[in-house]
Amino acid sequence: YDWLSHELVKLTFAAFSTTALLGALLLFLFVGYYPKFWTYMTSIFFPTYWIYALLFFAETFTVYLWYYGWDWLSGSRKWIHVGLGILSNLFGTAILVVANSWVTFMISPAGIDESGALKGGVWAAINNYTWMPINIHRLIANIVFGGTICAAYAAFRFLGATTDEERARYDWMGYIGNFIALAAFIVLPFAGYYLGREIYAFNQTMGITMMGGFMSWLWIIQAILIGVLFLGSNYYLWLGMERIPGSERYRKYVPPMLIILTLGFMIWATPRSMVVTLDEARAMGGTHHPLLGFFGVMSAKNTVVNLMILTTFLSFILYRRANKLPTRSWVKTGMAIQWAAFAAAAAVVVFYGIYGYFVESIIRIGFSVYQVLAVLGAIVLVMAIDIPMFKGARTTGQIRWGTIAPHSQYVLILLAVTFTWLMGLMGFARSGIRQHWHVYGVMRDTSVDAATPALGYAANVITLVTLSFFLLVLFIFWLGGLGDKGKAEGHGHVAPAIAGGSDRER
Repeated sequence: YDWLSHELVKLTFAAFSTTALLGALLLFLFVGYYPKFWTYMTSIFFPTYWIYALLFFAETFTVYLWYYGWDWLSGSRKWIHVGLGILSNLFGTAILVVANSWVTFMISPAGIDESGALKGGVWAAINNYTWMPINIHRLIANIVFGGTICAAYAAFRFLGATTDEERARYDWMGYIGNFIALAAFIVLPFAGYYLGREIYAFNQTMGITMMGGFMSWLWIIQAILIGVLFLGSNYYLWLGMERIPGSERYRKYVPPMLIILTLGFMIWATPRSMVVTLDEARAMGGTHHPLLGFFGVMSAKNTVVNLMILTTFLSFILYRRANKLPTRSWVKTGMAIQWAAFAAAAAVVVFYGIYGYFVESIIRIGFSVYQVLAVLGAIVLVMAIDIPMFKGARTTGQIRWGTIAPHSQYVLILLAVTFTWLMGLMGFARSGIRQHWHVYGVMRDTSVDAATPALGYAANVITLVTLSFFLLVLFIFWLGGLGDKGKAEGHGHVAPAIAGGSDRER
């Protein structure tokens, strides 16, 4: 893990500098193109500017001390080094939280009078309707994003590796990155529900614009991307089981899990209103298909996405125990409770999904809370049983790190690209619901070219930005590998102390 941390911090330096430069560029563009908007935001949030700057200095100092003091802060001083790592994450999170206050004020302004002037302290403006939901959602999303980038870097290095030791190291690193991303991704939709509910609570018109207005088709694109993430994450886990002796007994579960994920993907991506010609609409009796129209509403979509989350969690559980045989006396009872938890959660999700067709929308919205609680409850209960049940378990063999199929690495790269694209898409959704307002209901964009971009144009721009971002990331990956050329790296010249390795290593 020390090697893994050192490997990633090399990338952090180049990325950190690039982030600061792009942030400065964005600031200059804001001041230059939107001086009145920036003046207004400064009148509200000026006290947070110096806090943001101090946090950035603290983050920079901590990261540099953490990196350059790596060898000095070893041995008995290692606890200081670990503390610096934790502190750098806390400073980074604080920076995110401060910046979120500016973004969310533009969506759901608070703490101001009818003229738009600050009323009372700045805290009222910070603690607006969507601030905490955005904090939670973006923090979880950034964990997923960091995990996918870590896994993509490992895949990049794995594909270029020339020795079994290198492949074993980067195979393990890719697994760790994907595990972090998957663990956070499972709970990310719940944070999305929370954010959506708060947007509706603040302004129903804004919520309807987001889900049922001109942006409704954006969620079909989102559904396709989420389907790729679910299928890709599970496929990587299934491929990873091939390098684990004893995993053969769980392969029978893969086909039914694949069926659930595929059907869920298809329903999640089904639109409510079809794009049809006039003759086709007349034949159907409207734009709603007589059968597929039932799958285009949120009752069906919330149901299948929760079932997909349960299925993905089951894939992880099977992977986790693939080479372990529990020795506890209460194994049968524990496993029975686990399967009962899965079944009960699935039953609750399906019940409220079907029941949602027979109640009003205001009641149906609340059903998603019950579905979420059922899934989260099952996850917590299953893990609470699984951890002690497999503690001290017998192994069926060591994991053969480095022997995973090479095409699995392209899956990791695909997951990173897909999630980055999804972040851009959802960023457009969050900003686009303000339409012609800089600050919703307070400060209008009165410029002659003020308009919310069409979905096709926005998708093309987001694609171009994603491509540009990954060209920069690829350059950073290349820089990260330069130090390994021609010499063994001090922190990574031997395989990490993990269970396994390739057959030839052993």
